[in-house]
Amino acid sequence: MSLTDKAIIRIRELIQSGELPPGSRLPPEQQLAAELGLSRNLMREAVKALVVARVLEIRRGDGTYVTSLEPAVLLEGLGSAVELLRSDTQLELSEVRRLFEPVATAAAAERITAADLSELLGHLEAMRAAKDDVELLNRHDAAFHRTVIAATGNQTLTSLLEGISSRTVRARVWRGMVDDAVAERTIAEHQAIYDALAAGDAALAQATALIHVSTTEKWLRDHLAEPVEER
Repeated sequence: MSLTDKAIIRIRELIQSGELPPGSRLPPEQQLAAELGLSRNLMREAVKALVVARVLEIRRGDGTYVTSLEPAVLLEGLGSAVELLRSDTQLELSEVRRLFEPVATAAAAERITAADLSELLGHLEAMRAAKDDVELLNRHDAAFHRTVIAATGNQTLTSLLEGISSRTVRARVWRGMVDDAVAERTIAEHQAIYDALAAGDAALAQATALIHVSTTEKWLRDHLAEPVEER
């Protein structure tokens, strides 16, 4: 373990113990370095690493603060990492979605509000109206699923699934599905998810979401050998 890693661990321990709670300001660099028995250079490198990880934030002219440590903040970088995954790991990502998304959709069926359902219906209608427009399909598809997961009220799950639902992969799948003339079927799967949620039927919601994710996974298995087309 490098000295910088050890410095990072020391600062994280202060945060985990509650000595530096969310939103608190770190002591001046020289003071904190002395308290932890670290050089200022090591302290500076550790702070930089924790800023990248969204654990700390630097406010110009004010100091360095612990972030809110909310899931949406700490997991924000997950999406960027997912975008860099190679094609041979995209199926693994799809399997992760298959493990989480149907269960999350079942939870959403028990907690979803009328406002959420209205928003879902709007995205569904927009998808149907734009069935030949890949960009619009991708945008409303992502928003549809984001609304479903957000309806669970579970911030960690919402941030995690938002991170692993790669925009590049979604766009590629939609492009391929339009080319293969199966967009109508995929939109119908979204309709089935909506109907189950509107009925408050958790078991049906889970089943319809599983069918939908499995459809996407099957398409990926059939097409991953093809070169990725960038947007």
